[in-house]
Amino acid sequence: MSLPIVSIVGRPNVGKSLLFNRLAGKRLSIVEDTPGVTRDRLYAPVNWRGRDFMIADTGGIEPHTDDEMLRFMRTQAKIAIAEADVIVLVTDLRVGVTAADEDVATMLLRAGKPVVLAVNKNDTVGEPPAEFYEFYALGMGEPVAVSALHGYGTGDLLDRCFEHFPPEDEELVIPDSINVAVIGKPNAGKSSLINRILGENRVIVSDIAGTTRDAVDVAVENEHGKYVFIDTAGMRRKGRVDDEIEKYSVMRSLMAVDRADVCLIMIDAKDGITEQDTKVAGYAHEKGKASILVINKWDLIEKDTNTMKEFEEKVRQEFGYMRYAPVMFISALTGQRVDGLFPMINMCNEQASMRISTGQLNDVLRDAINRVQPPTDRGRRLKIYYMTQTSVKPPHFVLFCNDAELFHYSYRRYIENRIREVFGLTGTPVRMTIRQKGDET
Repeated sequence: MSLPIVSIVGRPNVGKSLLFNRLAGKRLSIVEDTPGVTRDRLYAPVNWRGRDFMIADTGGIEPHTDDEMLRFMRTQAKIAIAEADVIVLVTDLRVGVTAADEDVATMLLRAGKPVVLAVNKNDTVGEPPAEFYEFYALGMGEPVAVSALHGYGTGDLLDRCFEHFPPEDEELVIPDSINVAVIGKPNAGKSSLINRILGENRVIVSDIAGTTRDAVDVAVENEHGKYVFIDTAGMRRKGRVDDEIEKYSVMRSLMAVDRADVCLIMIDAKDGITEQDTKVAGYAHEKGKASILVINKWDLIEKDTNTMKEFEEKVRQEFGYMRYAPVMFISALTGQRVDGLFPMINMCNEQASMRISTGQLNDVLRDAINRVQPPTDRGRRLKIYYMTQTSVKPPHFVLFCNDAELFHYSYRRYIENRIREVFGLTGTPVRMTIRQKGDET
């Protein structure tokens, strides 16, 4: 049994995203006093009266428009309406009933779904003003006065939604899934990849750079396992992020990396490797995230026998700090090699979660020391006593020695390479901490 879905819809700038954030209990959707800020559907889990369900935020519906982006948003809203169990139509008390409200209400009545009418921006406690009652004219039954800003009336709104939920026949069991953040510079094909995986236009795809502003979570289950893909806004250089909305979008992309198990770092094969690609990847590396370097739009590249090998060599050169990351060549447009991402995601997640016993680690350590003696400085030799693993995601190893200053970076890298040779650890960075004898553990 799937969770009930409550879709929040309405014309632009009536406070849908603010209401979504209020109901979700955290700032998931961008809130800005600019029409059209929310473009894709966003989902968040909510529990009310002991019942779990999902709420979906959508871009504002403009019933009659020739604007390309507004048409995209309208399409997304229609999809949200089609999949919803309950629809919340949000209107604006201060503006009153508009022709656009009437058009949206007519669209919802045709859909035949339960609709709860929310009259937002009722920001004072007590009886609503006289203007509130004109919303009965929309034919949606008794409206609910709410204030997304202050939270007034949201309990009544959720009670009304609850009345329309389908019966809860059995207890829901939601198994663990792998969180996969799809990151990269704008227009690298991130949304196209997720749409290819889903087999539907769940995320807006456009040649307009910066189309995806929110981080959008979509659940996927197939023969390889269960996944939550996080589509993110393209990350630009900070110097170019002069728009407040885009600044927050970049922050949301970084937050998506923070909660990911595996990052797919999308690189546009047509553009080649750019400075921004290395910075995006660098953030995932610094956060210790398992990562895959995904070269997209490979179908558009003229090839000969050595094209892929030469391109991979360039990737390895530019991403020298991420030699552990697999490189995959795909086409989100045609689906070429997209299915191969799932086994690679699984492997990288497993490798990042690997635990190695202290006994095995110290066997490798002794062998490494016998092969290459630790460095010396002015007659004082580095002595490494033992090594242990303290955590996973990424694997974190602590080595105890007599003098941390003698433990040169090059020898640390040598030990890491020996560990990788024996245990693999493909796709994941490794953390190594050096502790001197007598240091607190």
